[in-house]
Amino acid sequence: MPSVTLSSTPGHSGSQTSGSSLLPPRDDFPRGLASDNFAGAHPAVLAHLAACNGGHAMAYGDDPVTARARAAFDRIFGRAVTTHFVFNGTAANVMSLSAFARSYGSVLCSEHAHLINDESTAPERILGMRMIGLKSRDGRIDPDALIQELGRGHGVHHPTPVALSLTQPTEVGTLYTVADIRHLADIAHAHGLGVHVDGARLGSAIAALGVTAAEMLVDTGVDVVSFGGAKQGILLGEAVVFLRPGIGEDFPHWQKHGLQLASKMRFMAAQFEALLKDDLWVANGRTANAMARYLESRIEGLPGVGVVFPVQSNAVFAAIPADLIEPLQRHTFFWPWDARKGLVRWMCAFDTTEGDIDSFIGVLKDMLPG
Repeated sequence: MPSVTLSSTPGHSGSQTSGSSLLPPRDDFPRGLASDNFAGAHPAVLAHLAACNGGHAMAYGDDPVTARARAAFDRIFGRAVTTHFVFNGTAANVMSLSAFARSYGSVLCSEHAHLINDESTAPERILGMRMIGLKSRDGRIDPDALIQELGRGHGVHHPTPVALSLTQPTEVGTLYTVADIRHLADIAHAHGLGVHVDGARLGSAIAALGVTAAEMLVDTGVDVVSFGGAKQGILLGEAVVFLRPGIGEDFPHWQKHGLQLASKMRFMAAQFEALLKDDLWVANGRTANAMARYLESRIEGLPGVGVVFPVQSNAVFAAIPADLIEPLQRHTFFWPWDARKGLVRWMCAFDTTEGDIDSFIGVLKDMLPG
């Protein structure tokens, strides 16, 4: 496995080639490996959404569909939790942290976390807090780095840490074990911090580790989770789930203040009701994970191509000849993570097939020298 050091701001923005310049918007956009939010919605979600469309219902969440969806979250977490629905992932991450917001506070997260690299200034604007990135190993926060940051002489001259945010799976597709999460949460709680998990792709982590949501998050001491929707098989929407009594009680005010209160909430909730039924969200993650492992197996032994992080969920990070990135994108779109180093991310979704991967690998082989 090649040794690769990520820059502090990896990703698909800034100086990276834009997708629209390579593949202009069109109705027959080719299936690709860019992100699981490029995929459509699962047919079961669409069918249930249509089934919930008849008649009238109370607005703003006072309807039977939303009540059933919230009960479904209680079921998967094995206890009564408090669930709210928001429009997108940025809102889910930022609003989740509202429970710990202090104007003099800071949130500690991985140096590669979405929260610090891909949410623009939303955390600072909405929460009024600073995001501080911690040293990470293969995307996972180093406990020693957390302890070191918490041991600094903050006082009134530095922001006071009030929350720890973990990403599961991480931004590079690796996983925290249940023991990892418990250890980091214990450190955070011992210093008075709340613990948040960005679970945009949580189903992939649950499927890979073979545990329940309760075992991964409730039993380890996590306080609140951003529960993914768009990347797990629905049309739009995310859930903010408070796992502990007494946390996030004023969230409805933050939700309204942050422009995230849907009047026809039943249609957001209906998608989650379908996603959680029979653990479809975990099945979707399992399929995406399997496709990532298949992709890893297909690139094994290719000259000049190598996997750079352990493939533990539905992402494959690979190093390829840098001059092949743009030609490959024209066939199967994906995001470069560090184009200068030839580091790319190939992301599988619930609807990725072996045929998609075989087609991509065929083109890649034709482009490789020799």
